[in-house]
Amino acid sequence: MNNPRTDRLTVIPTVLTQNALKGFLLAAAGLFLFACMDSTTKYLTTHYNVPFVVAMRYLVHFFLMVIILAPRHSAQLVHTQRTGLVIARAIVLTIASLCMGMALHRMPLAETTAINFLAPTLVALLAGSILGEKIGGWGWAAILTGFIGVLMIARPGGGLDTVGILFALGAAVANATYQLLSRLLASTEKAITLLFYTALIGSIVFGIALPWFWENEAPSTLELVLLFSMGASGGLGHYLFTLAYRHAPASILAPMTYLQLLWAGLLGWIIFGTIPDSMSLTGMAIVAASGLIIAFKSRFTKAIPAKAESDQL
Repeated sequence: MNNPRTDRLTVIPTVLTQNALKGFLLAAAGLFLFACMDSTTKYLTTHYNVPFVVAMRYLVHFFLMVIILAPRHSAQLVHTQRTGLVIARAIVLTIASLCMGMALHRMPLAETTAINFLAPTLVALLAGSILGEKIGGWGWAAILTGFIGVLMIARPGGGLDTVGILFALGAAVANATYQLLSRLLASTEKAITLLFYTALIGSIVFGIALPWFWENEAPSTLELVLLFSMGASGGLGHYLFTLAYRHAPASILAPMTYLQLLWAGLLGWIIFGTIPDSMSLTGMAIVAASGLIIAFKSRFTKAIPAKAESDQL
């Protein structure tokens, strides 16, 4: 006769393993959609100006949330406890989105994505001074490593557009600020509320500017599909990535956010035919290593997360 207690103990690890695998696959799919959104943004900015492309992304994202979520979650969408910070967080994301779009317009997808992934390192640095968190030896090593990696990617003579590099760095700084605000608001605000306000504020900001950047030429059927897909892929990516946290702990999912670098490299090669040189690839690996140090440091100290909830830029 089997011992029920023994049976229970043998089943639990299997369930946890299956859930972790499901969470991993959901997160991987979400990160792939984020990379697809960036690829689409880069492609469309070769035909349309950046503010127009970003505006269409936010407007589609907002209307999808209203159509799909508002009927069941209307109260949760709009109710906030710290409205000022929620709006400030959304405004910071609009700045990050614009900077990211400008960087993608001027630079290859993989290199732009890699520089933007400096944000977790900046979060570690800012958390020490703003939130009073202890950085420690490993934290400083990660910060230094991350900056070295970015310098290798954006080195003089590397062939990257200087203005594009500055926009990518601006996106990383804005993204880091956005992550810090996300951490401050996580204890009082619902994720669905934060997501709604980012779509709402982005739609208002870029909607007001849209008449000045409206293209005279009507988009083709393919371009309309691509414009729609940006908001859809961004929203679905966030949903899948949030769902992943129901099946796997943050300590497992945080390090794998750097899988987006792989997706960006593959899509950049397949769609645009761009392959980073050896020095840039080394720099990208170093940036990823910096983030992984922070991720594993947070796993044991619970001090600095590798990456907060991310509305992809």
